[in-house]
This record gives sequence, C-alpha cells and structure tokens, in this order.
Amino acid sequence: MGTFVSVTREQDMSQIAVVTIDNPPVNAMSIGVPKDIMDAIETLNADAGVAGILLKAGGNGISGGADIKTQGKAWPSDQPKVTDLIRLLDRSEKPVGFLIQNATLGAGLEIAMGCRFRISTPAGKVGQPEVKIGIPPGAGGTQFLPRLVGAKTAMDMILSGNPARAEDVAQTGLIDRMVSADNAVAEAVSFMAGEIDAGRVPPRTSERDVQVDDPDVFETARETAAKKFRGRTAPFVCIDCVEIATKTPIAEGLAYERKRFLECVGSEEAASLRHVFFAERQARKVPGIGKDSALRVIDSAVVLGAGTMGAGIAICIAGAGIPVTIVEKNEEALQRGSKRIADTFAGQVQKGRISADEADRRTKLVSFDMSMEAVATADIVIEAVFEDMDVKKSIFADLAQKAKPGAILATNTSYLDVNEIAAATDGREADVLGLHFFSPANIMKLLEVVRGDKTADEVLVSGLKFGERIGKTAVVSGVCHGFIGNRVFAKYNREAEFLLQEGATAVQVDTVLKQFGMAMGPFAVRDLAGLDIGWAMRKSTAHLRNPGERYSRVGDLICEQGWFGQKTGKGFYVYENGKPTPNPDLQAIIDETAREAGIVTDTVSDDTVIERCLYAMVNECAKVLEEGIALRASDIDLVFINGYGFPGWRGGPLHWADTVGLAKVLAAIVYFNEGHDFWEPAPLLQRLVQEGKTFADWDREKAA
Repeated sequence: MGTFVSVTREQDMSQIAVVTIDNPPVNAMSIGVPKDIMDAIETLNADAGVAGILLKAGGNGISGGADIKTQGKAWPSDQPKVTDLIRLLDRSEKPVGFLIQNATLGAGLEIAMGCRFRISTPAGKVGQPEVKIGIPPGAGGTQFLPRLVGAKTAMDMILSGNPARAEDVAQTGLIDRMVSADNAVAEAVSFMAGEIDAGRVPPRTSERDVQVDDPDVFETARETAAKKFRGRTAPFVCIDCVEIATKTPIAEGLAYERKRFLECVGSEEAASLRHVFFAERQARKVPGIGKDSALRVIDSAVVLGAGTMGAGIAICIAGAGIPVTIVEKNEEALQRGSKRIADTFAGQVQKGRISADEADRRTKLVSFDMSMEAVATADIVIEAVFEDMDVKKSIFADLAQKAKPGAILATNTSYLDVNEIAAATDGREADVLGLHFFSPANIMKLLEVVRGDKTADEVLVSGLKFGERIGKTAVVSGVCHGFIGNRVFAKYNREAEFLLQEGATAVQVDTVLKQFGMAMGPFAVRDLAGLDIGWAMRKSTAHLRNPGERYSRVGDLICEQGWFGQKTGKGFYVYENGKPTPNPDLQAIIDETAREAGIVTDTVSDDTVIERCLYAMVNECAKVLEEGIALRASDIDLVFINGYGFPGWRGGPLHWADTVGLAKVLAAIVYFNEGHDFWEPAPLLQRLVQEGKTFADWDREKAA
C-alpha cells in the first residue's frame, strides 16, 4: 500500500480490514506517514467488500504520535498533516477502530479519538503529554477528549501530561472494549464486526456534546495551574482550549486549538522544553562507548548506611523491583531506617501513588543486616555514610576484600575525590564509580554518575542504566570537588550571600529568583537542607580557600548561633507553625560581616540579583564544560533542572544563557570582574562570543 503501512485481513472472508502503521521505533507521524494511512483508508472506503477498518501500530505497538523533530519547522505543502488524517478518520464512510496495544500518546491518542471505536489490551496506555514540551495538543486532543470523557477528566489528563492505563480509564468513555493481549487483533476484529452488523456503531467523536458537571471547573483549574505551573503559558492555553470545546461547534474549536498551538510551538517555553526532551536522550550516550557495550548484571544491591540518604536510595531500588539489603552497624539507626522506609511506602499508598499490594511487595524486597558479610553476593554496593574521606577509604578497602568479583562499588559522596576513594580498593579501581544521589533520594530525579580515572567503561554504562532503571535522570560527571552540580551551585550561593552584605535581603533574593522560576530561593533551600551540612563542608575544606579572595562569614556565624534552618526553627528565616518569616536577628550578623570586609551597603536591584546569581552559574558551567567534567552543555542543564530546581521551561542555565545572548552575559561578567572576586570570565565563554557561537553549537560540534 505504501512505505509506512500494510493492509491485511485477519481472516480471508473478514469484512474488517487491518491497517498496520510501520514507522519504527515508535510509529511516529513523520512526514509521509499520514499520507500513507489516508491512502489506505480511502482505498478501503471504496472497497465494497470492506465493512470496517481496524488501525493499529506495528512492531512494539507503540503509537508515539507526532515526530518532535518536526515541531517548529515547516511541513511540506504537498504532504497531508496529522490533522488531515484525523478529519478523514472522523468522517470515514466505513467505521474505523483503533487498537491500543502499548503506549498511545499525543497525536497517537488523537488519531485513536478520531476513530469510531477504541479497543485496548491490558498493556495499553493513553495520554496527552504535549504540555510537558510547552504546547497544547494540536491535532484535536483538546476538542475530542472532552467529548469522550467530559471536561474535567479531559483537563486533568491533558494538564498532567502523564500516561494512564487504558484499563483505568476504560469506564470514562475513552475505551469501547478491552481485549486480551494474546489474541488482540482477532478479538478486536470480531468485536467491530459484531457491532457493525448489529448497527451499534458509536457516533462520530466530532458529533458528541461535552459533559460539564461543575460550572466552576475552569476557574478552579486556572487557580490550581497558577500554583503548579508558575511562569508557564502552555497549561493555561490547554485550559482555554478545553473550555472552548464546551462553547463552540467542533470546527470552531479545532480552529481555535490550532491557532493557540501554533502560538505556543514557536515560543521560548516550547523550544526550551524540546531542548530538555532531547537532552535527556543525549545524556544516555557516552562518547567512545557504543550502545552495544557490555553491561554488568544488577539483580541485587546493598546500601551501606540506614540514614536518610541510605533509606531513600533503598526505596528507589526496591521500587524498581531489585532486592536490596541495608547494612548499618548501629541497631538504633537500622530501626530508624526501617521505620522511614515503611512510613514512605505507607504514605505512597495513602496518596494513591501505589497500591497496598505494591507497597507490601516493595517492603519485602528490603532487608536489613548489621554485618558487612552481606555484601558478598551483591551485584552493586552503594556506600551512603557521612562525608569523611578516611571513613570512606576504610569502607572501600573492606569492600575490595568482601565484595564478589565483578560487583560494582559505588560511593554516594557529594564532594570528595572518587579517585582517592577508588585507590583504597588497591586493584579494584575499575569497579568503582560515584553514584551521587540528591536528597531526598526517593524523590529527587537527578543522579550524577561520576566517572573515575580508572572506572571501566562497562561499569560506567551499567551505572547509567541502573540509574535509568530506578527512575533517575542520570548524567555523567568527571571528578572534581562537588562534581557538576555542587561545584556550580556553590557559586550561585556565594553570590546570593554576598548580595546580603551589599544591601539585599534574604526575602528579596529568594523572591526574585523564585519569580524567575527557581523552585525555591537559595536561602529557603539552605534552611530546608540544614545549614549545618554546608557549614561542616566549609570547615573541612577551609584549607583549600585562597585567603586573598572574598569570603562571606554570614552562613558560618548563623551556624555558630545554633541556627541550622528548619530543623532548629531558625536560620535565614524563623519557622513558626511551619511558616517562614524573616529572622529579625540576621541583619546584625550581615552588618557585622560587611563592616569587617569594608563593604558599603547600597540598594540592590532585582536585575542585579538575577545577573549576579545566575551569571555566576553560567560562568562556572562554562569552566566545567571546557575541563571535560561534563560531556555536554545539555547535560549540565539536566543537572540543574533535576537537582536544583532550575525551571525546565527555561531549558537549564546554559540553554537560558543562549537565549539571553552570550555576548550580553559575558559583558556583565567582565563588568563584575572589575569590582569583585571570582568573576574571571571562563575561556570557553569568551571563545564562543568571539566566534559568534552558542553552547548549543558547542554540543553539536562535539557530537559531529
């Protein structure tokens, strides 16, 4: 029939023709695919021997929808679009059904909704994920879905962007029949034939009315979105489009949706989120290591340490179905860790995230031991004790003797030298890498996979695959103090604290950066994490500081007062009944340290807060990139989106810098360098500006 489709009959005499889409790996609606499907449908409509048509995705059964590579680009004028295909399906003389066998998302679901029947196997998943890349559904999703499931359910699905199991939404009106996975096509064909013969063909989706049970549903949705999607546009466009579906005929609604889609698809928000989408896929690739590289099998794990971090890591591992043993020498600490894990699973059940049976299954995958002998059979051992080099070296020397040959030995250190830790294994350095989880480990998405000088290639890629398996966004980092994230974030926090001494307030700095899109301001973050943690790190590395460079003692003096943030009820803020208010005793400390440093306070503008804090990050990111600590600029963007609350809709610090203009960023850095320490412009940033290039150009050139 065409390059991308085939037409078959389940039985020779069947009046239901089966059209299979064949565009691996996810049967995306690339250029040419809609045309081939339309040609097949039109041919079958003209065939007197055909009573109905079953459309399905070939291969793995995934219908991934639109080809994201084509978004924001011109579509060939001689090629039909997905919207043309859906209009044809909706008005087809012969009823068309869609068989959902796997993930059917975005335009894939829009195509299914353009059909008269939707039939699914238990493995089917459906969703409209477009909002996650800064756009509303653009091929009828905001108009068809409400007509099938009602306005509120449609809006919930569209705004979440998450796939739902077909079985779970079968009663909403979206699915007409569930069929078995083993005999899906035959059962779907039989169902359609029976319904057509009996005259029970469902009405066209375009001809249905939208059910609205609550007249305030849209206002409520906007209020919720204002809190959840701060700074974004696409979610509100989605709400507008669904509301239009309740007020206008389908043709007007589709035209409105298309207009708003085109507005969004060319926006910086959409461009940034597309950048993140592709960055996540690039992060899985390591130059010089092929996708077919050998992997070490990881079917069992041990976590050393039952504290907050160790328990969080174990929760992730159990969630992936991997048996994990927590080893802790202190029985009281072991009991606390066990309770923390049980409470976490119970909380997930209470919130409806997992079932009680699933919580029980995960709980049984976690065991506890007080002996290091437990590491003997583990495929991976993850050390998660406190940050002390001597302690970690002692542990890894012991692991080298007790862990089985081929086991991966990982350290969760946040700052320490992975090479020095690996050297303690005396011959097993190739088995060692860093797996830097972020707290709370069972919630935070980021995992820095730290490659030591002697880490074996198969250990590195196994670490990346393991991270992906336990639900993390895994990014490769080289070895340096703080790796990618903490090294750069230290510059951000440094400038924020300097600004206090120069006249800003903690409330101003936090408010400005939150308005920019950061999940929290720097001082609120530090209070949440515990000020004593950073204080301990600063004290342990004080000997590394250049005594001639400016250093703010504000954070140290706060800790000397015993104010460690939320845990003590006082830090940069005071916490009463869980609500932060400005610490009235903070200003005296700021004034004292400013006088000691000879700093004259003045008014600090909001623009200065943005430039000082964020340009400091960009400058240090450029150094990290040029030194090879990070493989790609896009990897750095993922680190800060997933680990530090940088807004994904701005694309990460380096993508954002590209949109600002690197020449503008560099000019500000040069200006700051004239009157402040630490602002020496990164050579890579200077070179990119001289050559008229961007960080994106750097990535493309390195990938070539």
